[in-house]
Amino acid sequence: MTAATARAHPNIALVKYWGKRDLRLNLPAVPSLSVTLDRFETVTTVIRGTGQDRVVIDDAEAVGRARTRVLRILDLMDPARPPCHVISRNNFPAAAGLASSSSAFAALVLAADVAADQCRSPEQLSVLARRGSGSACRSLWGGFVEWSVGRLRDGSDSHGHPIADPGHWDLRIVVAVVSDARKPVGSTEGMIRTQETSPLFPAFVDQAPARVARARQAILDRDLAALGEEMERSTWEMHATMLTAWPTIRYQQPGTLACLDAVVALRGRGISAWATMDAGPNVKVLCAAADADEVAAALRPHAPRVEVLGIGRDPTVELHR
Repeated sequence: MTAATARAHPNIALVKYWGKRDLRLNLPAVPSLSVTLDRFETVTTVIRGTGQDRVVIDDAEAVGRARTRVLRILDLMDPARPPCHVISRNNFPAAAGLASSSSAFAALVLAADVAADQCRSPEQLSVLARRGSGSACRSLWGGFVEWSVGRLRDGSDSHGHPIADPGHWDLRIVVAVVSDARKPVGSTEGMIRTQETSPLFPAFVDQAPARVARARQAILDRDLAALGEEMERSTWEMHATMLTAWPTIRYQQPGTLACLDAVVALRGRGISAWATMDAGPNVKVLCAAADADEVAAALRPHAPRVEVLGIGRDPTVELHR
């Protein structure tokens, strides 16, 4: 038997990924741009040559779709593979809009690649991670990462690529965990429903390339106000497509709205704090490191858990003999 363990961090999209141009290959309808988070991580071990396939996620045996998604990636990576055990743990809530699948599939492909001694490039691993979860293709790197839509029909040019390393900018991401319950509508289901029924979705797609370009430049210029504006506009445009889908999709809870109001109040006091949400009720606030404690204090009355995170580094992987 051979085994490898990988550690990967989740990322949050600053310019949003929402919608697919190819469901089977998990190709995006829009480009996106993200920041990798520190402290939050998925640790995944892949053991090759076991008696039968087994997938354990957060100490529970995976069944159904969760198990199938993992084994499908192993099959894509090595069609002739032996039976494998996969053991994966998150130190943050899964399925609550905190991008747990991004770190999960990034760690999975890294561990599987090293355990099988396949030596793929980060770009090739990003393509494979994307097949498990779109956002996972951005967790193969730390810092700021862009995901290109790509043009090839097989999707081989749709992967992440880094645009600035973790040391480029001393920012913090303050995460208000309003709820860690499983979200009522999964991301893939929500994307399909939105694409098929929201009259606002075509406009969301049309503006995405220019928004990514402006956000990329704001990162390179270290211009927080410019980046924050692009992030918030992308966030609300994405959620507008959800609200105008049918049946409508709404992830916000009362605590969500209170946190968003607190961010607006912070800006009214001169603090450059900018909010985003993904497919879930939790709020992430981008701010300068010097303002993080004040931002966290403003959010704590409205969320049972508030975390202050820095910018995460590249994932790591270790081979066990």
